[in-house]
Amino acid sequence: MRRISGLLQAGRLHEAQAQLAALLASHPRYVEGLRLLAAAKQMLGEVAQAEALLRRALEVDPRWPPTLTALAELLLASGRGEEAVPLLDRAVRSTPPYARAALLLARHHLDAGQPAYVLEVTAPWCGSAPEEPELCALEIAAYAALDRQEEAVARYRRLAEAAPQNGVAAQALAAALNAAGQAQEAEAVARRLLARSAPTASLLYTRARSLIDLERLEEAEQALRECLRLDPRRASAHDSLAQLVWLRSGDIAEATATLDEALARFPHDDALRGTKAALLQGAGELRAAFACLAERAAQPQAPPNLLLRAGLVALDVEPETALALAERSLAAQPGSLTALKLLCAACLGTGDAPRALEACARLLAATPDDQYLIAMYVTALRLLGDPRYAQYCDYERMVLAARLEPPPGWPDLEGFLGELATRLHAMHDRHRHRLLFQSLRQGTETTQDLSRSPDPVVQALFHSFAAPIARYRESIGEGPDPLRRRNRGASRFNGSWSVRLQRTGYHTSHVHPRGWISSACYIQLPGVMRSGRSGEGVLSFGGPGLLTRPALEPEYAIRPRAGELVLFPSYFWHGTLPFHSDEPRLTVAFDVVPGAGN
Repeated sequence: MRRISGLLQAGRLHEAQAQLAALLASHPRYVEGLRLLAAAKQMLGEVAQAEALLRRALEVDPRWPPTLTALAELLLASGRGEEAVPLLDRAVRSTPPYARAALLLARHHLDAGQPAYVLEVTAPWCGSAPEEPELCALEIAAYAALDRQEEAVARYRRLAEAAPQNGVAAQALAAALNAAGQAQEAEAVARRLLARSAPTASLLYTRARSLIDLERLEEAEQALRECLRLDPRRASAHDSLAQLVWLRSGDIAEATATLDEALARFPHDDALRGTKAALLQGAGELRAAFACLAERAAQPQAPPNLLLRAGLVALDVEPETALALAERSLAAQPGSLTALKLLCAACLGTGDAPRALEACARLLAATPDDQYLIAMYVTALRLLGDPRYAQYCDYERMVLAARLEPPPGWPDLEGFLGELATRLHAMHDRHRHRLLFQSLRQGTETTQDLSRSPDPVVQALFHSFAAPIARYRESIGEGPDPLRRRNRGASRFNGSWSVRLQRTGYHTSHVHPRGWISSACYIQLPGVMRSGRSGEGVLSFGGPGLLTRPALEPEYAIRPRAGELVLFPSYFWHGTLPFHSDEPRLTVAFDVVPGAGN
């Protein structure tokens, strides 16, 4: 069994399968042998045979937690969550309780948009002496989804202080600090823990996330490579490593080289394959991204999550194919909000606006503040010529351009902007290429949250935003629509960054899904934009960032001016036109959301 387990871990599935079949021929009621043979079958794509083997194992021992969990995991991958959850509940309540079952159950609830249930599942495991770092990570993600990041920090700080030798509590504290945007302390906590304990893949990944936020990118890359040496199938680490390599090389083949090595060892790992496709898509290699998944997606028993990933890639090239994949995924998991979201986008691309509108309405009932859903909803209204569109997209009233006042300590705005530009250019100079998965082209974007920057000049900028934000909120007032109904109580920044565009640079049209009020603040503009005689570099609104039938053009534009802050709803499609100058276009942007409890 140890030899067979080694074959499975090395990805030598056919050898493992042959040896397991021989073993079970002599011992047909050997439960662990049945479970491992099912695992090999599942990795080879023989899902029905795997399920039959697991059900045979449960007939032999209906209470064995590893079998309950393995069958539940197969059912989850097949989109049969309603069948899987009772099995996981049984495994979690077994004696002793089974951690893998708790992990899968918590992840299922998180993916289903039920973070409160996640906290119920993780509570027994993440209490006074947590032992499972992955469960703690899911608990922290649930706190973040509930906008309770600081509560998670306080909780794990208490646990770490009460049990200073508990490495899991310390690692969880670092992860909670990362989620709360406190990367400096998170990195220090993770570094101290690594100095006194053996490195684990999850701890190295936690520290790498801190290092990325601190823009210590070479150290982050080293930590991620060590993480993947210990755990070569950790898809999230492959994703982060590829993005770092892309930043310095701009070569997607070099960026995904380590991922390709893992796929060669584990060719049936759908999570790794989906990660590769997403990275290719982010680099603009759309056909290659779809080819990465097309063969697996065409199989009748393709997992719903793989169908979703393939559909998201197909949206940009073949909306009809995306629609078919969305329908297959929904048939396998009728309650999937992600599959319904893909269906909505595909319907916009194929010209079925009524169906898109219906799907969006269902989705918004579950997640009413998702700005991407609102954007798709109003796009469907526009395609249908529905008069409600004008209420959602009243550009004259909902877009505000305000000139900043010079912060205290600076006699004039021009002097402040010049000093600020110097600080921002130094941040951009660390990057050679644009970030993947972002809207900008021909430029760079900073990776740290600028609203938390210790730099006094950057902090002065964010203090100067308070008055325009207050005026904007006063001007829009309150009401029942998605923008105005959240306009009460305090607000806070929810992410901030700087973009530097070079010659021919521009932004593709996009929205900010987790925002409420979004922005563009112009720090430095090229002369061709200052002249005001052309449309180069203008900020445009209304042109969808996804394919629609018929195609829709932008409807409104703002000509940028240095020292001006533009505020608008986060669900507005917005992008910029290219400009032609050797001078850069330097901006700062942020999202604002209602404060906790609002």
